[in-house]
Amino acid sequence: MRTEDRLAGTDTRFRDFMTQWPTGVAVITTDDGSAPAGCTVNAMMSLSVRPPALLVSLADGSGTLRAIRRSRAFGVSVLCSRQADLCGRFAAGAQADRFRGVPTHVVRGVPLLSDAAASMVCALRDELAYADHALLVGAPLWHEVDPGNPPLVLHQRAFHALD
Repeated sequence: MRTEDRLAGTDTRFRDFMTQWPTGVAVITTDDGSAPAGCTVNAMMSLSVRPPALLVSLADGSGTLRAIRRSRAFGVSVLCSRQADLCGRFAAGAQADRFRGVPTHVVRGVPLLSDAAASMVCALRDELAYADHALLVGAPLWHEVDPGNPPLVLHQRAFHALD
């Protein structure tokens, strides 16, 4: 069998492959002046160290993406092991419902989830389109890390804690 034949397949087969890659879970947030917006992501990575840059992938139809385009800034809250319930909450449903009852604080005009394993505020520096997603390049403006709050990890469709 040719390599390209083994790699081709349905969305399900690709998703099955990706479940073997352990990843952190974060909530991307912003406020464009009308209301806070946020969504769950696990497609985030360090793009460069010099200069510091973060890459985040959001679906084209995302309300959070539209709000980030207007605000030109976004926050990243790396979920801690006790925040697994927030993953589903910020993955679907009305934006107003996602924040209801969730402790947040605002840094540089951007809402961040309280008690996260790590938090960052970025200025939107660039946007690249690919397929049905936008790759956002953020320049860090502020961050904090809570080493006593282990991050939430997604592996094989299940949440795990790093202790």
